[in-house]
Amino acid sequence: MKQRSYLALEDIAVSFPTRNGPFTALQKVNLSIEKGEFVALIGHSGCGKSTLLNIIAGLVKASRGVVFLDGDVIDSPGPDRAVIFQDHSLLPWLSVEENVRLAVDRTMKKASKAERRDWVMHNLDLVQMAGSAAKRPGELSGGMKQRVGIARAIAMQPRVLLMDEPFGALDALTRASLQDAVMAIQAKLNNTVVMITHDVDEAVLLADRVLMMTNGPAATIGEDLAIKLERPRNRIEAAEMADYNHARHEILQFLHQRYSNPLDKAV
Repeated sequence: MKQRSYLALEDIAVSFPTRNGPFTALQKVNLSIEKGEFVALIGHSGCGKSTLLNIIAGLVKASRGVVFLDGDVIDSPGPDRAVIFQDHSLLPWLSVEENVRLAVDRTMKKASKAERRDWVMHNLDLVQMAGSAAKRPGELSGGMKQRVGIARAIAMQPRVLLMDEPFGALDALTRASLQDAVMAIQAKLNNTVVMITHDVDEAVLLADRVLMMTNGPAATIGEDLAIKLERPRNRIEAAEMADYNHARHEILQFLHQRYSNPLDKAV
């Protein structure tokens, strides 16, 4: 029997029907991710990054190919894969604690009420939001809301954490703070993480590998770059390292020379 990685995508292709015939968004995507790896997806707008993430989440069905998680085929949503979107998606009429409790109630049905509350508070503490448990989203800053969104996701104890530009709408200082928080949480929990980003420095700082997507249509993984930086990582120290700058150069060269897109100003 073939030995697969923890998360394996085999010959994935996605086509959508249009008035002018089928549009192929992705083709021939093969990807192997080991347990505990942090992988970043980067590429120009329209290259199929979100489609690929949604296939792993089970929100989009591949037209061709199979996704395996720990040996099992996955083709529908499940609590073993939690998604953090750019929009925190908190329910405004519920408190911070109650928003996280929604996820905990779904995944810890056999636990007592006290155990569930302890788990909620534990995960809020991981993102430094336990002191705001009684507040509603309208009382929080954008960064605080995203911290709660992260707490809600990790409280589900997912086998894979999927992040779709989770810091894209935040200011630079808030983004840096949350990047540090995610690195600390990933180091503690050893989550398997797949993150979409348009930020080259974010990709190099956070990830073990950076997957660079070719331009669409029929996009695929153009390069798979290992980031050779020891953990834990300090952003100030890392920026002065030769390996950091080499990785950054390789990604920029891929995006702006091999697969440049003059209409895309996001990267």
